[in-house]
Amino acid sequence: MTSRLVGAFGEYVAARELRKKGYDILSVNYSNSVGEIDIVAQKLPYVCFVEVKTRRGNIMLRPADAVDYHKQENIKSAAASYMNKYKIKALLRYDIFEVYIDENNNVIKTDYLPDAF
Repeated sequence: MTSRLVGAFGEYVAARELRKKGYDILSVNYSNSVGEIDIVAQKLPYVCFVEVKTRRGNIMLRPADAVDYHKQENIKSAAASYMNKYKIKALLRYDIFEVYIDENNNVIKTDYLPDAF
């Protein structure tokens, strides 16, 4: 599975798990000129901008560690644009959803980190 497919699979898993937790998925792979957001989800009173990080195999660092300051700023800019475009007046939150898969592309575990940054 290519890294692009691994990422798409992780986003699918994250969206499925968020729905199970009672979130409504508003958008997947939203992008504009300032950035990209993997998942926009809502569970009142929040609209959540979720960065999904998927990793395969034995990982020394958490997938969330890949969401550096620059990536956070891009997500925040894209989120502000999204909120403005759709005229959303809700609390917003930036979350990270980690998906760990094995060599056979089976989900080993997931971690949801609300209010991650």
